[in-house]
Amino acid sequence: MTQDGTFAALERAWHHARIYLESLERRPVGATGSRSALRESLGRPLSDGRTEAAQVIDELVADATRGILGSAGGRFFGWVIGGSVPAAIAADWLTSVWDQNAALYACSPAAAVVEEIAGAWLKDILGLPARASFAFVTGCQMAHVTCLAAARHALLQKDGRVVEDEGLSGAPAIRILASEHGHGSVARAATLLGLGRNNIVRLATDPLGRIEPVALAAQLQDSRPTIVVLQAGDIATGAFDDFATLIPLAKARGAWVHIDGAFGLWAAASPARRHLTHGVAAADSWATDGHKWLNVPFDSGYAFVADPAAHSAALSHRAAYLTHDADARDQIDWNPDWSRRARGFATYAALRELGRSGIAELVDRCCAQTSALIDGLRNLRGVEIVSEPIINQALVRFCGAGGTDDDTRTDAAIAAVNAGGEAFFSGSTWHGRRVMRISVCNWRTSDTDIERAIVAITKASA
Repeated sequence: MTQDGTFAALERAWHHARIYLESLERRPVGATGSRSALRESLGRPLSDGRTEAAQVIDELVADATRGILGSAGGRFFGWVIGGSVPAAIAADWLTSVWDQNAALYACSPAAAVVEEIAGAWLKDILGLPARASFAFVTGCQMAHVTCLAAARHALLQKDGRVVEDEGLSGAPAIRILASEHGHGSVARAATLLGLGRNNIVRLATDPLGRIEPVALAAQLQDSRPTIVVLQAGDIATGAFDDFATLIPLAKARGAWVHIDGAFGLWAAASPARRHLTHGVAAADSWATDGHKWLNVPFDSGYAFVADPAAHSAALSHRAAYLTHDADARDQIDWNPDWSRRARGFATYAALRELGRSGIAELVDRCCAQTSALIDGLRNLRGVEIVSEPIINQALVRFCGAGGTDDDTRTDAAIAAVNAGGEAFFSGSTWHGRRVMRISVCNWRTSDTDIERAIVAITKASA
């Protein structure tokens, strides 16, 4: 292994990256290789000796290409997966090259300060309290874990318990009140923190998935320690809970209010859509993803907590061999990770490249393109618009002639679109019926991409 070998491998990576990015508009969006083919190509015997780094990169690309989805491109509309803006890609490459451990200021002063600055920028853009603490985590899953750990600390502290020292044995059970359509990452956070899935109470919602105030009020009559989870952007419809009504209702009963804003919290960045988040700043914690609407590479989630003392008490750690600076922000005090990549560089780069107006334009354009896609399907025979776009999410269903199983037809239409390679969508079940989810979340998506997707869906639904 030599420096020349490093440079040769990086040059090959750059060569293949350019080919990939330049081909996104032409290549099939879905994977083209079978599971067995990928296992065969990637499962070559591990050699006894070394292999030149450049050769490893060339062979990795050749062997993996058929299993790479075009989720970085503009015709991918599955789940809620964004692309990566140019500055974020480049900063992410440098993050690997610099190879900084972003656990402590002492490990990498630049990584620590970048997070300080980017965290303040994010709070401003998302309309959150300037005093709130924050953490750069792997994704919204760990953002929920971080925020609910702070909630657990704060709620049990009222009972005189320091849960980080004493554990949960004998402690009052903490309830979680959440939408009946709430995302599974909240339930996973509850299991990881020992709160338990059985302590999650699902609340009735309106047809768009918004929690009914009367349902929340009825549950709040119980005086047990309670976390209320509200949604900024339902995963299916994109609907927003009524924060201005629900948050004061919950806070009046001593509940901790957490916002699942994985993608919808970014509506606050758009003057045209900011009204959807009205009242959200009064919550106790917020979770969102950068690798969705901010369009930074994966491994980018953000947790925010209104009470920094509860946040740090739940996660901070001290040891004799660690180097702490009284004036510095040590990431380990706010983050569930210990050794971790300096993921703040990519976020910082994306925020600088886009600026306020660029983020607003990205949000608005994705919303407009979702509406354009739905409008292009509106008059197609056999296509039912199940949920109109509120932001960048919509639901459609494919219906056949009398006697046809519409669930089967919907799944078949999704499979046909994806197999054709012109676009990629994912399915879901909404109110007991199979639907195709439409999610536009990529800076690369063009009006032409939307037109191509409409044509592909038209053929699949014929």
